[in-house]
Order: sequence, then C-alpha cells, then structure tokens
Amino acid sequence: MYSSLPTFIIGFHGCDKKIQEKVLLGKEVLSASENDYDWLGNGIYFWENSPERALEFAKLIKNKPQTHSSKIKKPAVVGAVIDLGNCFNLVDSRYIKILNVGYEILKDTTEKTGAELPINKVPDKGGHPLIRNLDCAVIQTVHESRAKLPAFDTVRGVFQEGTELYKGSGFKTKTHIQLCVINPNCIKGYFHPRELDSTYPNP
Repeated sequence: MYSSLPTFIIGFHGCDKKIQEKVLLGKEVLSASENDYDWLGNGIYFWENSPERALEFAKLIKNKPQTHSSKIKKPAVVGAVIDLGNCFNLVDSRYIKILNVGYEILKDTTEKTGAELPINKVPDKGGHPLIRNLDCAVIQTVHESRAKLPAFDTVRGVFQEGTELYKGSGFKTKTHIQLCVINPNCIKGYFHPRELDSTYPNP
C-alpha cells in the first residue's frame, strides 16, 4: 500500500527540432523505441525532471549518429506531463523481485529452446552497460508473462552512469532516472521547456 508514486511527473525527451515543433503543434506524437537493447524495454523514453540530460542525449545522437536509429540535425527537447499509471518501478524492491522472476523465465525459455541468453555490453569508460540486450529482454519477458494481470503502463529506473564524480566517490557524473512510457495515454500533454526567470527564486 506504500508503493504508489505521485500521480503526475514531468519528463523530458531529446529529439530533433523538427520533431519538437510538430509534436508541440499536435501534428505528430513521439514514437516508441523498439530496439532490442533499450534500457527499460520498448516504449517512449523520457528523462525524469531533467531537460539538461535530454538535451545532452540529443546532442550525443547528433554527434554520433551511428549509435542510434534516430537522426538529429538540431538538438531540441520536448517536455511532457506523465501519469505513471500502473508503474513497473525498478526503484522499489517489490518490483525488482518481479524483474528477477522475469529473468528466470527468460533463462528457462532460452535453455529449453537452445537459444543463447542475451548479454549487456559495456563500451563506456565507467564500466556501465550501455547496450542492454539482456535487461531489455528480461523486461519484455515480464510484460509478456502478465497476460492475466494488469499490464504495466510505464517503467521507471535509476541508472548509475558515467565516471566517478570525484576520486573515491560513490556518485557518478551521469546518474539519472529514466521513464519508459508503454501506454501513450499516460502522456497527458506536451510542452516547450521554458527558461528560468532569474529575477525570482526557483521553487
């Protein structure tokens, strides 16, 4: 009874300026990512409360287009008001246990079929997996195994990414919370992130 999250949260999605403009004008909606290495499975991705990280990611895609299926010429950010709904919240031990069950199901299935279990790959200097084929497969297995249970609307996870913030630190330079929206009806509206008015305190 204590696992409910706030009804609405703010998320930010990095994209090309043309996509941003079309989404804000209601001419397009953000499309779901369906890569087999997506960190939180298939869905529409947002950085929780961090337009800066969303913009950094869009710039990364622009500078390294070979690493992503999307193409970005002019990095931009779309803000969204999101209702988490039935959230697969991987910051809560209750859901981490469900994730582990998903792994056991996937492992058992691959062993029976003779297939190989996917693996996460670690190409970054901080030793953190950026290509998460295993995690994606496990999360998708959880979704598929819930045929008789309410489907998850969103997935939420915290990631320790990057290098040490300072020598001996347990904090990483790119630690963040990501959201993956499976049910697009959880996105209640889009907005253009505004600049802070420095003449007033930030609430």
